[in-house]
Amino acid sequence: MRSFGSLGRRFGWLWAAYAVSAYGTWLGFGAFSFIAIRVLHASAAEVAAMSAAGLAVGALAAVPVGPWVEFRRKRPVMITMDLVRFGALVSIPVGYAFGVLSMAQLVCVSIVLAAANIAFTAASGAFLKSLVAPGDLLTANARFESTTWSASVVCPTVGGAAIGLFGPVVTIAADAVSYLLSALGVTSIGGPEPAPAGPSARPSLAGLAEGWRHILRHRPLRRLFLNSVVVNGLIMAGEAPLAVLMLGELGFPAWQYGLAFAVPCVGGLVGSRLARPLSARFGSATVLRVFGALRCVWPLGLVLVGPGLPGLLVVIAVELVLIVCCSIFNPVMATYRLQAVDHDRVSRVLAAWSVTSTAARAVLIAVWGVLATATSPRWALGFAGVLLLVAPFLLPVGVKDDRTAATVG
Repeated sequence: MRSFGSLGRRFGWLWAAYAVSAYGTWLGFGAFSFIAIRVLHASAAEVAAMSAAGLAVGALAAVPVGPWVEFRRKRPVMITMDLVRFGALVSIPVGYAFGVLSMAQLVCVSIVLAAANIAFTAASGAFLKSLVAPGDLLTANARFESTTWSASVVCPTVGGAAIGLFGPVVTIAADAVSYLLSALGVTSIGGPEPAPAGPSARPSLAGLAEGWRHILRHRPLRRLFLNSVVVNGLIMAGEAPLAVLMLGELGFPAWQYGLAFAVPCVGGLVGSRLARPLSARFGSATVLRVFGALRCVWPLGLVLVGPGLPGLLVVIAVELVLIVCCSIFNPVMATYRLQAVDHDRVSRVLAAWSVTSTAARAVLIAVWGVLATATSPRWALGFAGVLLLVAPFLLPVGVKDDRTAATVG
């Protein structure tokens, strides 16, 4: 574990747990949509409804979680959420094996995953802030970002091939096992953990409201929050129409669908490594504004997707430039978000952020599913791309650059 350098052995275990979970998640990329479309013969509206319902109800269930997590030790929460996600996912191959898999089960699993993801994010963000020095936060977040994209380079293509060879639920089973391994990694971190920020508290909406209040009172954080919610929501809204367009109307096989999203993820490795040096040279505020705006430009190009190799190359090109911009923007934004929040509010802020983002994605996914059914998947993708062009106006403006690579003024 000495290879983790100044971040230490304990961060090494956290990073390892994150890595195995990320690899499992990307191995199962698109698996829910694939099962819904190819096994359960769902329409674009049904695929979108499945995703939207899971996210919406999961976000609602997670509303009281933020304050509850704030006042508990974070590692036990993270381990519990990993085990919950393992149990939910492993039920899908079991249901498939017994011939009882249904859209209702996929929705229920989506709900559990959404709520558990929010709780895990709230706990892990607070734990990371207590684990590494403030000056190392950007390095840590960049490593997480790099790991995510390295997983996404290989795993979707491998997952698509595995589905073709072994059946539609094999990657979901692998994803389930990855959460079990993640729980073991978090357990292995060891060492002391700071005491909770205050006395035990029952889950409550009032507690989470403190997270929202902190975000809304902090002008740069508020603008980053609104931009993130809108951009991530609109990008995700196009996922179901694009899946239906490629897997249904255009007839791409599963391995090509996976390849279209795996190859561009090489850009994520490049971008995540550039985040810190770019922030050091130009200032983190400039990085957030420039790459936050650039990531909104490219999704409109997905309307040009056609059949065969030319269509595949269009998806690869669009996703490549989008991912480079996102992988530079994301760790800088995540670092600033942690530094802008006092330690005793981190879990509530992260939970409020995640709940809002998840709920917004749910609404937009549902709306775009209806739009794709009423018009066409291509029209739905185009409309999302046009709206994204407005999102850069939500980014922070008039903020002084700080070339420490750590703060936004």
